Amino acid sequence: MELREATDDDTERISELAHSTMTAAYALSPQQLDAIAEERFEEEPLTDAIESEERVVLVAENGESEADDEPVIVGFVLGEHREEAGELRWLFVDPEHRGKGVGTELYEAGSEALGGDGTGHVTASVLEANTQGGTFFERVGLEEADERQVEIGEQSFIEYVYAEPSAIEGSDGEVSEEYDRPDSDATDVTDADLPGTETRGNSTVARTDDGTDTHLDRKETESGTEAPFVVAYTDAEFTDRYGYYCGNCGSLDTVLDESERIECTDCGNSHAPRSEEAYDGSYL
Repeated sequence: MELREATDDDTERISELAHSTMTAAYALSPQQLDAIAEERFEEEPLTDAIESEERVVLVAENGESEADDEPVIVGFVLGEHREEAGELRWLFVDPEHRGKGVGTELYEAGSEALGGDGTGHVTASVLEANTQGGTFFERVGLEEADERQVEIGEQSFIEYVYAEPSAIEGSDGEVSEEYDRPDSDATDVTDADLPGTETRGNSTVARTDDGTDTHLDRKETESGTEAPFVVAYTDAEFTDRYGYYCGNCGSLDTVLDESERIECTDCGNSHAPRSEEAYDGSYL
């Protein structure tokens, strides 16, 4: 197998590879897959990435294709030079060539290309819909450092950022400010996390737009892209569940879809659950 820098002549194969890999490995709807493909992996955005001095695009070639004697691209990695750290944005391996170390070689080569210019440590990002991608980055020594919401096309996604342990903690063992964020999975929710509520005895009460009082169970929370979601009940004994309260804006106008994704219809704060069975474990 040979690794090399991508050229404009590779865009068609890279696009084809991205399509096939995401279809096989990502737990996303056809509309979401199309949004990513059109925004990131059509000829124009790929050409821009390949020609950009701020990005690194490497491809892995392995053997020859069935159609001719030319080597075939079986994987690629795309990264960006950033002020604080180089970031690996996308890493794909042809489904037919998984389990052969292609992903590891691309990761190592991409990390070297991004970290060798003085930008510092290297991070890697992976969509929530690709839990096996996160497992891969943990296997090569990275740790989850951040969670963020990203917009691709007209679709919204949850993305996790992985970083080297030394970058997360810093050289003195303290957590780096870059990754020092509130843990919205914590069960201890403070009054500051609950705008628009009032305390009645031992109960935290939030009122709906139509005047219905709900009682928040501070021990039942879900992480959010902006702030936690808290389970709301119609009674103080927490027996009749109402829905979710948004800790970002104080709204009870939240929706829960079939995939258990929570979204606040007022401010857009959202939570997407991780799925251990989201896709094929041979992603890389």
